[in-house]
Amino acid sequence: MTEIASPYISRPRIMVLGVQPGTPPFRIVEIDGEVVGEAKAVTDVLQAAAAFGITVHDLDDPDVVRWVGGDKFTWRLR
Repeated sequence: MTEIASPYISRPRIMVLGVQPGTPPFRIVEIDGEVVGEAKAVTDVLQAAAAFGITVHDLDDPDVVRWVGGDKFTWRLR
């Protein structure tokens, strides 16, 4: 058998953490495991990625971006 026993878990370069309370609410953005800033909208995530030379073609690709505590449409506390 040539397959590994454990499933593949991707480690995307960009992680967008859950919504934090604030005015307005925001999400913390990490790139390569380092906190790089806050995002108040999906455009902020794209700008942070571009600042690190990352071109994002698909925000729904889990190998590129991991959304924690919601998806790209989650920008308010529930």
